[in-house]
Order: sequence, then structure tokens, then C-alpha cells
Amino acid sequence: MTTSDVPAWTFLTNHGHVLICVASDSDARISDIAERVGIGVRAAQGIVNDLVEAGYVTRTRHGRRNRYAINRDLRLRHPLEAEHRIGELLATLAD
Repeated sequence: MTTSDVPAWTFLTNHGHVLICVASDSDARISDIAERVGIGVRAAQGIVNDLVEAGYVTRTRHGRRNRYAINRDLRLRHPLEAEHRIGELLATLAD
């Protein structure tokens, strides 16, 4: 997808997009995540760090690479969706 193909707005935030990428490929490199989402590497790294700090993602070092796992039992953060869990979102969009 090129920059001209990206719509002016989407239904998910970049955090949601990164989470979907990690769920789809637990061995994804930050640069691959950034490319898929359409953001810079530093932005992707910051979002992954946010998700790790909030407990949604765990990061484990495997040699020179990271492997990610998602805590699918945590609830979505916004009050409108707080009754739903991350696993429900990912079952629809990533699995």
C-alpha cells in the first residue's frame, strides 16, 4: 500500500493496527510492522513499548530478535468497549 492509497482516516488507531500485526506474526520485526501499518520505525517501536507497558503484549528476546505474545484476556481501554476483551477484537480481525 502506498501513501496515496491510505485513506484520510480509519476505524482503528495505529495502536490497533500494530496489535493486529503482532497477533498475525509474533516474530515480526519492528521495521516490518512499521511498513505494514504505514508509520515510521520509531513510531512503531513507541507503540509496541506502549502495548508492552500496558500489559497487552509481552516481548521475549530470542537471539537477536524479539518474539511477541498477546494477553488476549485484557479488556479494551475505552469505556465504550471496556466490556470486551482484546481476544474478541483479534478473533475478528487477526485470527
